[in-house]
Amino acid sequence: MSDSTFPPKPFFGEELASCHPNGETLELLARRRSTVANNMDHPGPDADQLNELLRIAARVPDHGKLAPWRFILFEGDARAAFGTVLRKAFTAANPDAPAELLDFEEKRFTRAPTVVAVISRVTENHKIPEWEQILSSGAVCQTLLIAASAMGFAAQWLTEWYAFDEEVKQALGLGPSERVAGFVYLGTATEPPRERTRADLSALISRWAG
Repeated sequence: MSDSTFPPKPFFGEELASCHPNGETLELLARRRSTVANNMDHPGPDADQLNELLRIAARVPDHGKLAPWRFILFEGDARAAFGTVLRKAFTAANPDAPAELLDFEEKRFTRAPTVVAVISRVTENHKIPEWEQILSSGAVCQTLLIAASAMGFAAQWLTEWYAFDEEVKQALGLGPSERVAGFVYLGTATEPPRERTRADLSALISRWAG
């Protein structure tokens, strides 16, 4: 996909449609399924494609226009290089871990061609509640999954232990009000995912009657 095939970016003040009736979009959402990172391979998105995916992901509800999130990209050799951070952090927390487990932890970011860390960054003491800012970063992760699927890539949103490890957070350069909303793995599926069990909606829906 070349840059010329990307949807045009609206200009400031442009009148936009209030809705976009589209059966293909509904089918994508109804049948969307994550591909586990272990089942991904090259190719991943190129530079233009990744930039477009991030531009689309950033078009989420953002009360107060705070952009309460940012992106850290892991591509090429950087994925393996970050593995040394993961190995060191895991060893510190698990000093008796066997070598084969350490090798596995070190290679986590090499499971897919591209890994996008979505960082939640809260503006504290703001009229927009912290919870709404955090939810916005979650919306970024989900929108990135959907956009990747629409562009022809497999994707998975993970956190795993390293999203919460203090040593890893330091290596990522996170500030006091920042945390990892998720690591989104992007690539090409080596095998199709299969449908999993889903929640019983009838048990989750109620109607307020006053």
